Amino acid sequence: MCGIAGYFEPGQRRASPDLLLKMAQAIHHRGPDDAGAWTDDGVGMGLGHRRLSIMDLSPAGHQPMVSASGQRVLVFNGEIYNFTELHAELEQQGRAPAWRGHSDTETLLAAFEAWGVEQTLKRARGMFALALWDRRNRTLTLARDRLGEKPLYYGWQMKGQQPAFLFGSELKALREHPSFAGEVDRSAVCLLLRHNCVPAPYSIYRGISKLMPGHYLTLTEQDLQAQRLPASTPYWSLAEVAVAGVAAPWQGSDDQAIRELDALLRDAIGQQMVADVPLGAFLSGGIDSSTIVALMQAQSSKPVKTFSIGFDEAGYNEAVYAKAVADHLKTEHTELYVQPAQAQAVIPRLPTLYDEPFADSSQIPTFLVSQLAARHVKMVLSGDGGDELFAGYSRYRRYATLQRIRRATLGMAPGLAKLGGALLPGARGRRLSGIGQRLGLPWPDDYLALVALANPADLRLLFGERAHADPFGSVRQRFVRSDIDSHAEQILSGDMDTYLVDDILVKVDRTTMANSLEARAPLLDQNLIAFAARLPFDLKLRGEQGKYLFRKVAARLLPAEVLTKRKQGFAIPLATWFRNDLRPMLLDTISSRAFKERGIFDQAGIQRLVDEHQQGLQDRGELLWMVMVLETWMRTLPDQTSPSPMH
Repeated sequence: MCGIAGYFEPGQRRASPDLLLKMAQAIHHRGPDDAGAWTDDGVGMGLGHRRLSIMDLSPAGHQPMVSASGQRVLVFNGEIYNFTELHAELEQQGRAPAWRGHSDTETLLAAFEAWGVEQTLKRARGMFALALWDRRNRTLTLARDRLGEKPLYYGWQMKGQQPAFLFGSELKALREHPSFAGEVDRSAVCLLLRHNCVPAPYSIYRGISKLMPGHYLTLTEQDLQAQRLPASTPYWSLAEVAVAGVAAPWQGSDDQAIRELDALLRDAIGQQMVADVPLGAFLSGGIDSSTIVALMQAQSSKPVKTFSIGFDEAGYNEAVYAKAVADHLKTEHTELYVQPAQAQAVIPRLPTLYDEPFADSSQIPTFLVSQLAARHVKMVLSGDGGDELFAGYSRYRRYATLQRIRRATLGMAPGLAKLGGALLPGARGRRLSGIGQRLGLPWPDDYLALVALANPADLRLLFGERAHADPFGSVRQRFVRSDIDSHAEQILSGDMDTYLVDDILVKVDRTTMANSLEARAPLLDQNLIAFAARLPFDLKLRGEQGKYLFRKVAARLLPAEVLTKRKQGFAIPLATWFRNDLRPMLLDTISSRAFKERGIFDQAGIQRLVDEHQQGLQDRGELLWMVMVLETWMRTLPDQTSPSPMH
């Protein structure tokens, strides 16, 4: 795992190695083991790199790496899990160079020489972000893995007289370049207020984009000199995988499906356990991480190192289940019970960790468990992706219930909405009214309303009359798959393409890399994704039980109490903490002069949210967390009185 950075300046004869190293140093945490810079004489192109040594710890893995022919130069962040197969295939074809080491970077670079960019990306199984410079053709190619596990920002900037094309793993690397303008895109702030994050391809800064997952972007010399930005090209499509799965569904028995899933899990986990450094696993006590640890232990000659976080609040504490799994599997287990003061100490670091406002509160325990693990290992496996692949979230069951109510009420939704608002007091009436409103929405707004951070009424509280009425438009295009003939499968692929990519994977990357820890997600293996797409929905959600087939595999490996416990998720007890330990910080935030002068939020509406939460009328913890995270980030800007993004 590493960090990459680079830039191109039109009309310049040579990039600055010192500036490249400065850009790379800004993301030192992503690669504390080594650093490098490379420039192309006669061309204003430069590449920078920070290395976290996981495979081939020798100097042969140093980057930027020049190909054997000298034509191509690569900076690479990630891991190619099938690099040994690619290595062997190159040798069988007689297209392998004289190998200098055994890193996946060297194999990937040789594959680009032999097969070209698109064919190599299609053959590679892994997580990655990369920049490839072709010296002969003077083309720059940026690429990102299929699900976007690794980040990549890019764009043209001009502050002063010199334009520059900038790219890097994190925004803090781009900010080191003197041409970086840093103009906040207030439309992107609106996206945060709806989704807890700024979804790809947007970033918080105008002119800077996130490369979409499964895409590559090639800029020719003409593009670079003319300051053009061509469209990126997909080499893999989650939508196409979902369509293919629905078109060719699994035809075998349940037992055959269980055996196939078991084999695919073992293969993906075995591949991702390959490393030249100590490794371990996050263990939450849930089905996904517990199954991964069980299959890791089955393939390991010694106890797997496992790590978990606990809370004193019973409704949020999965550490007891994690401990039970660890005891059952005989892992080497380490746990940490988090106190409010520890969480509060992380909050001022959030703007630096994420570079742009990011408001998923599980970022706190994820950072702390990463910090814990990094004291013992350099790489961990995580259980991310299982809920989207196999229908594990409770909202899938709630949506199925909503559909049953819709069929039973036969157009009574407007009446339910009015009845709730008119007859029941306070929060109960608003909840019933909200159900009625969702019943009256068309697909997919009914589902998006179910999962949105803020509904239209909440937006009016936050922003008063300036609030936009439609909180779903920004994700609709990526969520809706009109060619998938199943709303259930559209929900899963839509959540994977939005919530997983823009929220969960961003959270895991930033919190682990902030601690110089590599995290791998075997459930996001492309073969597992293709298999899950073929499964009938009944093998994912059966009755009230999510992850039906996955549970059948897990039942062979885990204690019964893990399979039957209620899903809790990996979150902090915001509701309780905002009424107690975090309350002073919240009140200081919303009562500060800077907060009021900024004018982003409606003061009366914010106060109503606080009052409703403090009085226990509604749990407003997530909305209040978003407000506090945004204000904390805003205070890092040079202009402390930025106008409202809702203007």
